[in-house]
Amino acid sequence: MNGNSFKEVPPEKLRLKIDPDLLGFESTADCEYHGRIIGQDRAIKALTMGLEIESPGYNIYAAGLSGTGKASTIKNLLEQLDLKKKIPDDICYVNNFRDPDMPTVIMLPAGLGRQLRKDMDDMILYLQKQIPYLFESGDFKKKSEHIVNSYMDKQKDLVKTFSEKIQKENFQLVQFQIGPYTKQDIVPIYDGKPVPIEQLESLVEQDKFDRRKFDRMGEKLSELRIELDSTMKETRKIEKRIKKEIDSLEHKTGLPVVSEHISDIGLKYGKYSDRLKDYLKNVQENILSSLKLFQEKDEEKQPAPFHFLQGGKTEEKFTEYKVNVLVDNSQTKTTPVIIENTPTYKNLFGTIEREVDRSGFWKTDFTKIKPGSLLRANGGYIVFNAIEALTEYGVWKFLKRTLENRLLTMQPYDPLNIASTAIKPEPIPIDVKVVMLGDNYVYHQLYNLEDSFSKIFKIKAPFDTEMPNNETNISDYACFIKKIAEDEGLLQFHKSAVAAMVEFGIRLTGKQKKLSTRFSEIADLIREASYWARKDGSAVVMEAHIDKAWEEKIERVKLIEDKIQEMIEEGTIMIDTEGEVTGQVNGLSVYDLGDYTFGKPSRITAETSMGRAGVINIEREAKLSGKTHNKGVLILEGFFRGRYTQDKPLTMSVSICFEQSYGGVEGDSASLAEVCAILSSLSGLPVRQCLAMTGSVNQKGEVQPVGGINQKVEGFYDVCRVARGGLTGTQGVIIPALNISGLMLRKDVVQAVSEGKFHIYPASTIDECIAILTGVDAGKRNEEGDYPPGTGNFLVNEKLEFFAKGLRDFGEKKTEKQDLSENNTEN
Repeated sequence: MNGNSFKEVPPEKLRLKIDPDLLGFESTADCEYHGRIIGQDRAIKALTMGLEIESPGYNIYAAGLSGTGKASTIKNLLEQLDLKKKIPDDICYVNNFRDPDMPTVIMLPAGLGRQLRKDMDDMILYLQKQIPYLFESGDFKKKSEHIVNSYMDKQKDLVKTFSEKIQKENFQLVQFQIGPYTKQDIVPIYDGKPVPIEQLESLVEQDKFDRRKFDRMGEKLSELRIELDSTMKETRKIEKRIKKEIDSLEHKTGLPVVSEHISDIGLKYGKYSDRLKDYLKNVQENILSSLKLFQEKDEEKQPAPFHFLQGGKTEEKFTEYKVNVLVDNSQTKTTPVIIENTPTYKNLFGTIEREVDRSGFWKTDFTKIKPGSLLRANGGYIVFNAIEALTEYGVWKFLKRTLENRLLTMQPYDPLNIASTAIKPEPIPIDVKVVMLGDNYVYHQLYNLEDSFSKIFKIKAPFDTEMPNNETNISDYACFIKKIAEDEGLLQFHKSAVAAMVEFGIRLTGKQKKLSTRFSEIADLIREASYWARKDGSAVVMEAHIDKAWEEKIERVKLIEDKIQEMIEEGTIMIDTEGEVTGQVNGLSVYDLGDYTFGKPSRITAETSMGRAGVINIEREAKLSGKTHNKGVLILEGFFRGRYTQDKPLTMSVSICFEQSYGGVEGDSASLAEVCAILSSLSGLPVRQCLAMTGSVNQKGEVQPVGGINQKVEGFYDVCRVARGGLTGTQGVIIPALNISGLMLRKDVVQAVSEGKFHIYPASTIDECIAILTGVDAGKRNEEGDYPPGTGNFLVNEKLEFFAKGLRDFGEKKTEKQDLSENNTEN
């Protein structure tokens, strides 16, 4: 039977051709760009709902492969939203005078944070000048001198009275220096001079002073020292009263000028925040209790021991009265939209900076708190990549906590905890819509492993890699090409080039009824085609420039394919493209390198014999087989049991192997070739080596579709094209009939098929494949359950019956020998 008499896939079904004349324009310059987002209706619906719902937890996870337009789609949708509803408040941190380690948050309407900061700075500058002037005035000095003098007179009288009393007792009050301090004490008078008691004691020991008199003097001295302590306490009380009176005078003097400014600020901002009123009250109390700080004059200071670590900065005075405006929305005109391209911990959440003080120790305060993009997006939206964020230290844990509590706690970024700080700012209320961009794998990992993920990311926006191939979407392709060309200054595309781009989009999906939404790959081809058109001196991009760009793109990444092709040509990798061999089939494999996918044939062989081992997968035994491939091999045993061993046991041992395969095998697309190799070995029918095949099978003997069909066909075509005999007109590929709708073959392959130099045979069953491969009809069972003599199934069934009978006879002979041996032993 001639192989070329079998049904073939017609050339018009090998590649869907887009007619440029049906596009309705001469070039993309004639297109009208509508600005509509292309091909992601499901995702757009989910995104729109997620962006518009204001309830907590409705954050969005945009799931899809890279290049499907997630970021651009979200940007487009955000631009369409009403972003002028409300401008978010400014966020400020101020000093907590009661607990400086816990700075206070104050929220003010947009723009007022900056004004408050300026007003507070201006007030402090004014007080720095005005307070010293008040305290240098004659009135203040007169009142303070009066207070001091009145109390000092009392103190002098108290000391004088005590001094006169002890002089009558022959003692004197003296002062002496101990380091920087002056101390008063009582000493006895001897020979008209004050003498330390220790000196008198030495005189007693020398019998120069009466012992009893000395003892009485000592007792009196102890009593007087007790009185001295009481007197000194009274003098210290007087000093405290002086200080209290002076402080009160200073408070009364400074109160009008301080309260005036505080009152003005309170009237200006107090209506916006009760917290600000409390803060201003504390500011006033603190200033009035620290007026001496305002009287100090800045003097030249010696460099600190560790000044080089301070970056040349000097320690600022009055830091406690500053306002740290974390988020300044004074220039914000719309709801914030932040696209965070580097979602590190510091960039997202901010940090608390530290510096070295004059003693060389780390220090910080509320003015060192710095915001991140999450705070800047408060009241709006933030978009960032999930994988980039989740791989950063601490980001997911802190993001989860922030979104759950709707509070952002500022913390220093210190993963090693080298210079931790005790400062703990008050958490900031946060209302932000988070949009994370990632793939489905990350989404499902988070969903299954993180209990709170489904509570804080309630919206999944799935981005597809394909869309229907219809007139609307083809028109959208043309608009997309025009937009890229105009945005990037590229050449416009002729209608033939647009048609070629649509065909490229179809090929990316592997389905004639679909168009790819991998717009990053499409945009790359647009740019490269424009480049080659300019090199060619063309005013517009033509179809030939699309082909050139694609060929050059493939040429850059097909080094591995070329190396494998060379080894096939040299015979290092053994592939036959002519002749017939029993139990040997050309299977087709796909090599996926990430940036490039290509197909090449692999020799699959099968050896059968009598036995009970069933199908032995050599790849599995060598641990080079994946789970899906192992499943495909096990399905083959089910096929043989169902078709051939309903009336006899399955008594065969089969070994199947991917020859010269050392890197592992995965997938079940070779199961069709494997079963055909086994059937050839059992039937003894040789297989035409000019054919290759791909497809998976089920236990019913039906051929199922597989992936990478275009690459597989083209891979065998390339091998045949450069083989010793070239294209002979007999070569071809057997493919699953269900894969016809996915064919989008290269133009040269389609041309070779049209000229009869290469053939594509569709198959729906294993029987059809056997007929094509061997030229012998597979045959069907008749009413008696027998296959027609001479058919493929008849020969296989005969061989399996032979195996079953042979194994039975072998078992009987073995039993007879064992019995005979036992009888001889007994005799």
